[in-house]
Amino acid sequence: MTKPRTRLLAAAATCAVLALPAFGAAPASAATTCSKLGAYPGQGYFTSLKVTSISCAGGKDVMRGHYRCRIKNGIKGRCRSFNGWSCTERRQAISTEYNARVICKKSGRTVNYTYSQDT
Repeated sequence: MTKPRTRLLAAAATCAVLALPAFGAAPASAATTCSKLGAYPGQGYFTSLKVTSISCAGGKDVMRGHYRCRIKNGIKGRCRSFNGWSCTERRQAISTEYNARVICKKSGRTVNYTYSQDT
């Protein structure tokens, strides 16, 4: 025969575990901000990089791959997908350069980066 206090503690623990999804448990993998972005392959520079479910080194590879895909379409080219990655890009342009934010996704992995490029 179990003690009432033991049953009460077990019930409380069960309720706490069951309530986690209802109160927004932390995501399985949080975004990581990466440093040392490396050289921009063209006339410009990378300004930030955040990755989710992928390493910073992998995120840097995606940045460079996206750059190569864009440049195939000219200096102001765009790239919506490459090597299974699906990308969206938003740009703000001035007369001499543009600043862009790119988000690439593949199989639950996300690479979010920004860059500036001379026009």
